[in-house]
Amino acid sequence: MKTLRAEFHIHTILSPCGEAEMIPPLIISTARDLGIELIAITDHNATANIAAVQKAAEGTPVTVLPGMELQTCEDVHALCLFDTLDQAAAFQSVVDAASPASENDPDLNGDQLVVDHTGALIRRENLFLRISTDLSLKDAFRSVTGLGGLFIPAHVDRSVFGMIPTLGFIPPDIPFEALEVSHQLSLEEAVVRYPELSRFPLIQSGDVHQLSSFLGVNELTIQECNLAEIRKALTGTAGRKLRILPFSN
Repeated sequence: MKTLRAEFHIHTILSPCGEAEMIPPLIISTARDLGIELIAITDHNATANIAAVQKAAEGTPVTVLPGMELQTCEDVHALCLFDTLDQAAAFQSVVDAASPASENDPDLNGDQLVVDHTGALIRRENLFLRISTDLSLKDAFRSVTGLGGLFIPAHVDRSVFGMIPTLGFIPPDIPFEALEVSHQLSLEEAVVRYPELSRFPLIQSGDVHQLSSFLGVNELTIQECNLAEIRKALTGTAGRKLRILPFSN
């Protein structure tokens, strides 16, 4: 059993409005400097830079989980985490089929760049990524979990793209395994403001669009860096644990 820190919500230079510094080697070096050993790459509706970040992490203590920040048809953001690139690619196909063909305007949104493990440009993504798909929360949950993934509504307290302010409630017919609280509130403040959060395991992330946004406050006691172990930590099963470390917001 080992105890490590995790950051589950990291965007690369592929995400719209992504910062130029969010390239694979700098993401990994920042995680190492902060003592973070488990990260998830969760670009908006996209997975094209995950393999590059994983390659940049080779030979380091940092494990990189494949992921995506999905925007559902309800305008709700959700973290979709996977164990393998094949699972992420399968879900990418689902998202592509459910996404409108809207062209990116680099002057308005910035470039969306696919890069290699060094940060060198491979290509520009011309389809605008930060857009609502036709997938509902329920359909997205079923698709992600059907592939073996973990589906976590993101920054549920945020006024824009947060599930509770957007919908006004937590859908009772979707068995979420965890919810993410933004860095704008402490967990204590979030539960006071939204008492319904107390019914769920909670994670907290920096929604990292720039290197200075890393929080790394999720402390996991697990045996391996995979979703099965993370699920056990969320529920406190078999000695696995999740603790949210304090931070100054």
